[in-house]
Amino acid sequence: MKVKYKTKYKKITLENGLRIISVPMENTRAVTVLIMVGAGTKYETKETNGISHFLEHMFFKGTRKRQNTLEIAETLDRIGGIYNAFTSKEFTGYWAKVDSDYLDLALDWVSDILLNSKFEEKEINKERGVIIEEFNMYLDTPTAYIQDLWEELLYGDQPAGWMTLGRKENILRFRRSDFLCYLNTHYSSKNTVICIAGNVNPEVVEKKVERYFRKINTTTPYDKQKVIEVQKKPKSLLYFKETDQTHIALGVRGYDLFHPQRFSQIILAKILGGFMSSRLFISVREKKGLAYYIRTVSESTTDTGYLVTFAGVDNKNFQEAIKIILREYRRLKESKITASELKKAKDNLKGSLVLSLESSDAQASFYADQELLTQRILTPEEKIAKIDAVTREDIYRAAKEIFQPNKLNLAIIGPWRNKTKLNKLLKI
Repeated sequence: MKVKYKTKYKKITLENGLRIISVPMENTRAVTVLIMVGAGTKYETKETNGISHFLEHMFFKGTRKRQNTLEIAETLDRIGGIYNAFTSKEFTGYWAKVDSDYLDLALDWVSDILLNSKFEEKEINKERGVIIEEFNMYLDTPTAYIQDLWEELLYGDQPAGWMTLGRKENILRFRRSDFLCYLNTHYSSKNTVICIAGNVNPEVVEKKVERYFRKINTTTPYDKQKVIEVQKKPKSLLYFKETDQTHIALGVRGYDLFHPQRFSQIILAKILGGFMSSRLFISVREKKGLAYYIRTVSESTTDTGYLVTFAGVDNKNFQEAIKIILREYRRLKESKITASELKKAKDNLKGSLVLSLESSDAQASFYADQELLTQRILTPEEKIAKIDAVTREDIYRAAKEIFQPNKLNLAIIGPWRNKTKLNKLLKI
């Protein structure tokens, strides 16, 4: 499968360290303004766990120019704009997508909430309840909470293993001074990337961004704590909940963003559970009828990575599902995949990449993510070349390396309390 892709972007770094990426796109009227800041759960302590996410909420509660949430929301609602924010382990993002005629309004809006928010105590107190309910929603949603439990199992009591939503006691305790302190020490021009993608002129964009963000904080931001990984044997974690389904996260430690085998891990995940003709979809769902959802995910961050399969199965069938997943893991390290299976996985990856980049918000995220996390941008063409370069031998070597007992982990949500039987299943 030959994928033709023509890409162009421009990146500059201002004297204050602020990085600006512009991605002009043809055949669109839309433009997305995305601000990415190197601040997230991995930058927190036990006392501040959850503040990155709480702070993200507080940027929408009022500025000196837009006094409250209604005025902030109405600014872009009146023009049909789309906007939101998100917090992860390694970064926080704020974005607005509008008709390109309103680029200045979007820049004014995003810069206003980031540089001029008031963080009033009365708004902080109200938002505590909102975040507590968000926390409760996750606990009541096994398909979402299993992912948090998976990372808790892998990384334990360190920032990488903590929930992005934070601890309830912290959410109830944070005060205005905590937010101001975190903002001043973690939000800076030096760890911020601004990406503008869509119907834009790079030279015009650069001047506009420099003007709107001229008051950005320029102090040196705090660094994150490095992840410590220690595992000598298979591990499991049980979260007891009276559910009709047992939710499984079964996988292994893998490669970080800088590892040369990262793309092999991505292809392994595709082969296992990345599409409807993948090995696990066929063996667990189609042949056995054990699950409605089953998928395998490859995740790589700046200092760690993993491959994990998620599935929801009837309580009486979860041990059988675990055995099948482990059997498929074992097959990959015992024999090489066929050339046709490798080609299918590669073509799926390349096709998905091209389709995913059709919108301006996806383009903005594609470039900003890479720049913020790795300080190196691979264009779509370069990523496709990396995918094409992976061989059957690479896949076999990666499988033998990561599918090892001392890297195997299992997290479960369901009506179970005894781990003894589970641990006996964890053989690969």
